[in-house]
Amino acid sequence: MAGIMDSVDKRTQLVGQNRLELLLFRLGGRQLYGINVFKVKEVLQCPKLTSLPRLNPMVRGVAHIRGGTLPIIDLGKATGGRALEDLSTAFVIITEYNSRVQGFLVRAVERIVNLNWSDVHAPPRGAGREHYLTAVTRVDDQMVEIIDVEKVLAEVLAGQEAAPQQAAQMRTLTAGVSPKVLVVDDSSVARKQVTRCLQALNIEVTALNDGRQALDWLKAEADAGVSVGNSLLMLISDIEMPEMDGYTLTAEIRSDPRLKDLHVMLHTSLSGVFNQAMVRKVGADDFLAKFNPDDLAERVVQRMQTVEA
Repeated sequence: MAGIMDSVDKRTQLVGQNRLELLLFRLGGRQLYGINVFKVKEVLQCPKLTSLPRLNPMVRGVAHIRGGTLPIIDLGKATGGRALEDLSTAFVIITEYNSRVQGFLVRAVERIVNLNWSDVHAPPRGAGREHYLTAVTRVDDQMVEIIDVEKVLAEVLAGQEAAPQQAAQMRTLTAGVSPKVLVVDDSSVARKQVTRCLQALNIEVTALNDGRQALDWLKAEADAGVSVGNSLLMLISDIEMPEMDGYTLTAEIRSDPRLKDLHVMLHTSLSGVFNQAMVRKVGADDFLAKFNPDDLAERVVQRMQTVEA
């Protein structure tokens, strides 16, 4: 399995080309699942797990790996399936999401495949565990389901979200005004998190599911004569999205004279491996790792102050 991961660090040239690579794995049955290799730090056979009191039932235990202690989440059970029974043949995918490292327990890990985001689509109705899916694609004529990991983590590990402390300051700044922000994210949980944060700051939010939808919406606004750079305070976009990723969305915005002045912030869980040079390459104005409501609110306040100056 180490051989699969040896070349991951060499794959960053895919970034900005609307491409991704998925690590394919299986949970309890024959269904294939995928996870973006940029989220993966390591793949290993399941180590010895230690049970701790008051752990979430979806956490099978903690593992001591590379000098750290990580929660190991049974991904099948966390998405409504059965718990894995034989851990002696199971694998753990060590991942980093939103600046937090954890392991996902899976039955088998297979290979890495190279895809275009345009071949990754929103899940169709009735496509298995739709409640926990952000996207689907096909590999060798087999359906591959991409799990909404942010939803899993929100349910298993996250606590109650607090309102951003910046709310009072922002309401003072925007007295009598409701700035508008476009939010783009394929995760329903992430969209709700960002929307709640912005609404606490007296921001009017339009939320869309992927980069293609966002680009079409922005172009329709421009076609209707709207000055997008003036009507929107900013665009807050995820990077990993079906149809069109955040890098490509940003590049398309910058190439359209009607949209090029829109302030773009990339807001992503790709915190562990994100290449800051890509922000400059595609022309984004800012980058923020998910998800801290105060950090997000602070950036919005800064942007509002800049506009008002």
